[in-house]
Order: sequence, then structure tokens, then C-alpha cells
Amino acid sequence: MSITQQYLLDTYRARQLGEPAPPAPGAHDWQVVRELRDHRQFSAVVAGRPAHGRLRPALARWLRPRPRSTC
Repeated sequence: MSITQQYLLDTYRARQLGEPAPPAPGAHDWQVVRELRDHRQFSAVVAGRPAHGRLRPALARWLRPRPRSTC
């Protein structure tokens, strides 16, 4: 059963029982992503690591032009 089919079934059941409809699939995806980011930053601080700033320096190392060696 797909997510859409399950959502339609849940909506139908809620309507039959007079309950509020469930949220649509994907309605809270960005909230989950933000909460995951916040949790990872919190875990890093508790573990004594920097909470952010690891991705940009890593990308800068990869994208920095390498010095040409003269032979």
C-alpha cells in the first residue's frame, strides 16, 4: 500500500468516525528536517564538538585550486 492510499484510507475512516482528518503526507517534512538538524547540533555541543561549521571548510578544501608544481 502506498503512502497516498494509506492517507486516503485514514481520511475515510476519520470522516466515518467524525474525527479530524490526519495531516497530508509530507506536510511536516521541513519541520522534521529542522528538528533533526537541531538535535545533531545539540548532540555535538554535549559531546564537546563544534556544533556547526564543518561542511564549509571541508568543501573549501575540495574546491580550492591546487598550486601547480613547476617541474
